[in-house]
This record gives sequence, C-alpha cells and structure tokens, in this order.
Amino acid sequence: MTAQRYHIRGGTANDISRSIEDGIRAEKLQPGEQLPSVRALAERLDVSPVTVASAYKSLRARGMIATGGRRGTQVAPRPPLGHHALPPVPEGARHLFDGNPDPELLPAFGPFLAGVPDRSRLYDDLPSFPPLVETVRLSLVADGVPAESITITSGAFDAIERVLDAQLSPGDRVGIEDPGYHRTMDLLAAQGLIAEPVRVDERGPIPASVAEAVRRGIKALIVTPRAQNPTGAAIDPKRAAELQKIFAREPDLLVIEDDHAGAVAGWDYVTFADARRPRWAVVRSFSKFLGPDLRVAALTGDETTIARVEGRLSAGPGWVSYVLQRLANAMLTDAKVQKLLRDATKAYADRRAWMIDALARNGVESIGRSGLNVWIPVQDEQRVVAAVAAAGFAIRAGEPFRLEAPTAVRVTISTLKPEEVEPLASAIANALRARSLVYSA
Repeated sequence: MTAQRYHIRGGTANDISRSIEDGIRAEKLQPGEQLPSVRALAERLDVSPVTVASAYKSLRARGMIATGGRRGTQVAPRPPLGHHALPPVPEGARHLFDGNPDPELLPAFGPFLAGVPDRSRLYDDLPSFPPLVETVRLSLVADGVPAESITITSGAFDAIERVLDAQLSPGDRVGIEDPGYHRTMDLLAAQGLIAEPVRVDERGPIPASVAEAVRRGIKALIVTPRAQNPTGAAIDPKRAAELQKIFAREPDLLVIEDDHAGAVAGWDYVTFADARRPRWAVVRSFSKFLGPDLRVAALTGDETTIARVEGRLSAGPGWVSYVLQRLANAMLTDAKVQKLLRDATKAYADRRAWMIDALARNGVESIGRSGLNVWIPVQDEQRVVAAVAAAGFAIRAGEPFRLEAPTAVRVTISTLKPEEVEPLASAIANALRARSLVYSA
C-alpha cells in the first residue's frame, strides 16, 4: 500500500502526526515509503503547510520518518515500533537463534539474595552502591580504562541511551557497526539520530569505513570491542592502533565502547578510552555472565558526560535499586561465581570453535572470534533459515542486523551440544549447496 492510498487524516499537527504513526504501526505505511510533500499534504487536508511541517518535525524527532533532501520525506527504514517479537521456532527444532547465554552457566540468585540487608536504601544515599563502584573500577583499570567517574545504570542500553542523550541532538549522525545489533539501530531511530553504517570484519570496525563515516559528519561512534553481535568480531591490538590514529585526528568525536559481554567474551579487552579526550564512554554490562534479568551495568567516561548522565538519572528514576546493585556486587566478588565465569568463558570458546571448525570441514566460511554467536555469509537468508529449520535447527536470518552489509545468518552457540555440531554444519552446507545449484541451473 502506498502513502497515496493510505488516508492520512487530521486538522492539527498532533492529529496528523498520530495518523501517520498509526499507519506505520499498522504496516499500512512501509519502511522507506514516500510520504506526501508538506505542501501537497497541506492542500489535501486543507491545513497550513506550517501545521504539516510541525507534524513531520515531531515524527522525525521520534525516528518515525526521515527527510532525504531531493528524495523528500519517507517512512524511516527502521521506525521504532516497540518490542519486536522473535520469529516463531518450528515445533521440535533446536533453539539456536536468540543470542541468550546458557542458563546452566549463570549463577543462581537465591544464595545472594539472602545476603541483601533488610533495611531499604534511603533517598539521601549515594545513587551508585560504593562497593560495586570499587569492584567495577578495579576491573576497568585492569583493562586499561581510566575510571575516575563511574555510575551504575539499568543495563548497557540504558547507559548508551543516556550518553547519547547527554551529548547529541536529534539529527546528529552516529556511526554504528554494520552488521550490528538491531537494538542499537532502533535506539538511534527512537532518539531521532541518523545511523551511519561502519563496515565490520572479524577484527572489528574497518578503519577505512570509520574514516568515511567521519567524513560524513558523525558526532559519535559506538564500538563493540569484543563479542560483537552478530558477528563475534573482536578488536586486536593492531586494529586498535589503526583506529586510534583516526580518533586522534578527531578529538571531538564521542567514542562509546559497548562491552556488553564482559570477560565471558573470551577475548582480552582492548580500549580506546583516553582521559585526555573531551568526550568518551565505556559501558560494561554483567548480563551475559550474571543474568540478563539483573539489569545492571557500569558506565565510565569523561567527567562532563558522567555528570550529565547522573543529573538526568537524579531527575528521573533517581538510582538503580540497591537490591540489584548489592546483588551484582556480591556475585562479582564471590569466588564460586568467578570460577563459574571462567568455566562459561571456556565453554563458549569451545562451542564457537566446534561450530567454526565443523563449518570449515563442510566448506562453509564463518566468523566468530568471541562471544556467543557465529556469523555465516549466505546468498539467500530466508531460504537457508528454512532449510536448516527443516533439518531441526532454528537459526536467525541476518536481515535485522544489517543496514548495507551483505546477507548472512547467525547461529547462537551458547547452548550448542557436541553431538549437534556436525548435523547443524551439514544442514547449513546442504542449504548453501542447494542454493548454488539453483543459481547454476
């Protein structure tokens, strides 16, 4: 259905904005679809062009539409539409597509909850639990991150959103990895920021692509130093040195490091953090090894950014629950949990290696240096996903993770069993061979 056939209604800017948003949410207006010009829609609705322009401005600020110069106004390529349900898993298929850690390798909360004091935190206490701040500081400093200012947030994406909000304005351009995590793309759209794709290989962001994004005017760059989702890419010292040369020429570029997996990534941390830079941030989450439901992450960065984030926290939720902060610190400092973390790190490394080696034996290229996923280039994502599902394995099409990157599929290896590796690799190889036969015919 085109925007011409969907009847936009309204006599005020709010009504027009709501009508267009309703059309987008109902999928009657598709991503990338052309919208009427301000003047044309004003004439159709018998309102002032100023009214339509105001409606479009509101929608742009919320990431629902985009204006592309001569291309006019279009529905945004990825409008923020709330929770995106995962595709259904075929009955009986092994679930290897959601990116979750192995529940068997997460610590139990119960023993640690019993140690949380009965007395509640009070309003005049510090927003970040001091023992947790010190635990995190030791971890960050050990990885070469200057960590003078630290605050605790409700997970990694809460931290990233607050940093972007503290330093950028709607319409600013942000470099993001491509392929990259789809929630990052959704977050930028919701904040009215423009995503500029930065190509990624197994060693992380490609320097030439970062340099091109800088030339396009990015104000910030979000980098995943290890366990990059979906590719498993990890930055090594040589690649870091190449990128650091670019960053040194751009002192005002806000570089945000998203260490969402932490040590369980199975790769030594490489940082770009430099206390001499005016704007920088490092986010470290505990979700992949303490549990996604903990919703606790640590944020460090330049003094101004952290002060702004803390100011907004104070004006909003105030703080992350001390129950959660105490729980996180108790687990992070527990010897048994640390052993479980080491065991999980080894288990994930083994499972990645099993998958990559089995694919290679079957003539299939893949990457996955770190983290919980393996990324496999393919020509037809949906065909491969369907063929592999027919063989009993549910894997993820790469489309949600891509802006301009080539097609691929993602396999989450976190719960992969040894006896499943060869059948899965064979199913993927057979799907690719079948596709090649179709092309050669």
